[in-house]
Amino acid sequence: MKGRVRTGAHYWTGDIACAEGALAAGCMFFGGYPITPATEIAEHMSERLPEVLGTFIQMEDEIAAMAAILGASWAGAKSMTATSGPGFSLMMENLGLGICTETPCVVVNVQRPGPSTGLPTLGAQGDMMQARWGSHGHYEIIAMSPCSPQETFYQTIEAFNLSEIYRVPVLIMTDEIVGHMSEKVIVPDAKDIVILNRPKPKGKKENFKPYAAGRNGIPPMPSAGEGYNVHITGLTHDERGYPVMTPEAQVEMVQRIVDKIRNNCHDIIKTESHLLEDADIVVVSYGISSRTSLSAVYEARKCGIKAGLLRLITVWPFPCEEIRALAKRVKGFVTVEINLGQIHLEVERCSEGKAPAILVGHPGGTIITPDDVLKVLKEAF
Repeated sequence: MKGRVRTGAHYWTGDIACAEGALAAGCMFFGGYPITPATEIAEHMSERLPEVLGTFIQMEDEIAAMAAILGASWAGAKSMTATSGPGFSLMMENLGLGICTETPCVVVNVQRPGPSTGLPTLGAQGDMMQARWGSHGHYEIIAMSPCSPQETFYQTIEAFNLSEIYRVPVLIMTDEIVGHMSEKVIVPDAKDIVILNRPKPKGKKENFKPYAAGRNGIPPMPSAGEGYNVHITGLTHDERGYPVMTPEAQVEMVQRIVDKIRNNCHDIIKTESHLLEDADIVVVSYGISSRTSLSAVYEARKCGIKAGLLRLITVWPFPCEEIRALAKRVKGFVTVEINLGQIHLEVERCSEGKAPAILVGHPGGTIITPDDVLKVLKEAF
């Protein structure tokens, strides 16, 4: 539709780039509730969605916002919400509903320091473990972490594509600093943007089973109103979508929704490497912290320290195999993140004691400077 993709060069904040990326991906529904520092995403979507005949609804709270985007997805619309830490906490129950019902949607968390209300106008990366395990039960999730407005634009498109392919809510774990920084963002022509859509059912409608696994264990997904028998529940269910209250049904259902992510990690996980070929020390970071970490790596090289950077583009699933391979040949890891050691625990776990790991982190409110990282690189190894 006219106006969906605003091609060319723009000077956008990360929040605006996120909203524009959603529109470029085909988002037609946004349900949200204002919260600093994510409100600008909702504000922009409230202006832009009517231009493409989409729908924006301000819900009464974040619980309702999450429920709304799940319902919109089952009605056939690509849907999204955006929030920050306190709202993200409220969304966790319905995030689990989206995982159990295999509902594609995108949830953006513009992180700020917590716990509770914390520091609403400043940045942090303290919700990373909540992104992985915030809802109850056992499941797999996809979470991405952009480091710039430009990457936020592209990651939002990728998040929609992943959610459609794997029928799972996908999280974009940005932060106040990336969300509010303004940088040049290049938007390509619409024809150059790859858009993927959920698998649709084929065959006789009367024989359709909404949770019968298709290719890669992922069921095809009809929209409500297309004539298929669609029964959706958060209870443990069988291929028909009807509740089955047995341990056997639980094993079958949960194993499949876990395996559809685990068995496709090689296509989902994305990282970026800088100077790792001969590195003795590997800095592991993501989001805004990876930008200052890269500067520290270059400064370390000037000092004769063979440092390299592994930037996590996809944080969940975690790149365990890449960390394990590096641990066999390097002297150590330095994890850089604006929290007191969440992804750092994963680095320690995956290095399996073969290489020590040191954290450079703090509880939030400011960036971690290149000097903070460089000091550890000089003193630790």
